[in-house]
Amino acid sequence: MQSFLLVVQVLISISLIGLILIQHGKGADAGAAFGSGASSSVFGAAGSASFLSRATGILATLFFAVSLSLTIMAHRQTQEKSLVEKYAQPKVSTETKKAPAKPVSDIPAVPVAPVNTAPKAAPTEKAKDKK
Repeated sequence: MQSFLLVVQVLISISLIGLILIQHGKGADAGAAFGSGASSSVFGAAGSASFLSRATGILATLFFAVSLSLTIMAHRQTQEKSLVEKYAQPKVSTETKKAPAKPVSDIPAVPVAPVNTAPKAAPTEKAKDKK
């Protein structure tokens, strides 16, 4: 439906541009009164001005109605937040969740060897005598 209205919008706008360019300015009415050939037109001496003005008004009304319809359809299609609301809050990703940390009491104690262990020297004779 939206594509159809968009095509209608383009056709109406092209027709509206053409009708506006075909119309004569207000200064052309004075020339028609003195026999410039406007009286022999298809619409008569005053018929073309009223027909083109009426057709322009109808097309302009249709243009605004189709524009309003497209706007309403686009708004209903995208029921999102405004840009400020959308980008002001950080997004929380639900895809990657970390496993909850285990409490310290559940972790088994692992004995750790001292880092700097030098080989012990053999006991001297004085140390043997003291024992």
